[in-house]
Amino acid sequence: MKILAVIGILLIVVGVAAFVLHGISYTTREKVVDIGPIHMSADKTKTIPVGPIVGGAALVSGIVLLVLGLKKS
Repeated sequence: MKILAVIGILLIVVGVAAFVLHGISYTTREKVVDIGPIHMSADKTKTIPVGPIVGGAALVSGIVLLVLGLKKS
């Protein structure tokens, strides 16, 4: 398979994931209390929003690259 087709498939997967997940979530651990022998921390979940325009652009460009990669074969 050509490199354009592989990149196209990866962009299609990223585009579909952007539509399904609506963003990337991650968890961080932050110190709340740190007094002598007492240590407390809290887990905070944060989300990086990924717009539908980004997902659509990745999906369309992935399809174009896939078609171009398969035509060159």
